[in-house]
Amino acid sequence: MSYPGPVVSAQWLHDHLHDPSVRVVDASVHLPDTGRNARAEYLAEHIPGAVFFDLERIADPTNPLPRKFPPRDLFTGSVGALGIDNTTHVVAYDTPGLYSAARVWWLFRHYGYDNVSILDGGMKAWKAAQLPLDSGDITVPAKRFVPGAERGLVSYWQDVADASSGGGRQILDARTPGRFAGTEVDRYPGARPGHIPNSANLYWADLLDPQARTLLPVDVLRDKFAKAGLTTDTPVTLTCGSGLTACILALGLHLTGRDDWRVYDGSWDEWGRRVDLPVESAG
Repeated sequence: MSYPGPVVSAQWLHDHLHDPSVRVVDASVHLPDTGRNARAEYLAEHIPGAVFFDLERIADPTNPLPRKFPPRDLFTGSVGALGIDNTTHVVAYDTPGLYSAARVWWLFRHYGYDNVSILDGGMKAWKAAQLPLDSGDITVPAKRFVPGAERGLVSYWQDVADASSGGGRQILDARTPGRFAGTEVDRYPGARPGHIPNSANLYWADLLDPQARTLLPVDVLRDKFAKAGLTTDTPVTLTCGSGLTACILALGLHLTGRDDWRVYDGSWDEWGRRVDLPVESAG
């Protein structure tokens, strides 16, 4: 099977659901303030054959912040345990439509593996098409996954501080305009209001159709980035609340033909709490 690209439709996935080279993963994440449990929802209903890609566990166990970038060995072992090897086409989805699944695409891409796609519209699109669902846990035989050379698609606070002070990179923040401005209560208790100095804002949900939660056409995405102030001659650091929705901006840029970006893994959950790092706000 030839690679269909970084985004596939619900119908495409349904047509290829029983292809032995396809591994569907539910990568849903729900933040604590939602009161939802992604693992429990997966057990209640999921796309047939899907395994749960637990972004809470496929993460750096030494970092006190949740879901931080996993070390190479942990990523390799965790992916293999999900029945993924170097011949597997991974299709990731989440329940809101697109929220956390793009982080799976980013992780694989950083570790040199490109045979990964996002289900456009996620579970929302699957249900809208009245396609079958399953429940319960899925057990699959472990396989051997060998990551490629790392691509350097992750940024840390030191890199972002350098970019903020004129280090030759643009910074684009995926949070809501209110959180970016510091006028809206932040979702991360203890984080200061505002944004990283010299950053621009493009709310991640503005890249999606508001009803279907599918990605907008490429020409519309390109226009959204341009209107946010992003120029095409300077690489980009992408940030958000905790490193999830910044990956949606990364996917959007990739679809427009740009791969000169990195994702700030700590994002506002880290930057906003560190009193030694500068913050700007509307006030």
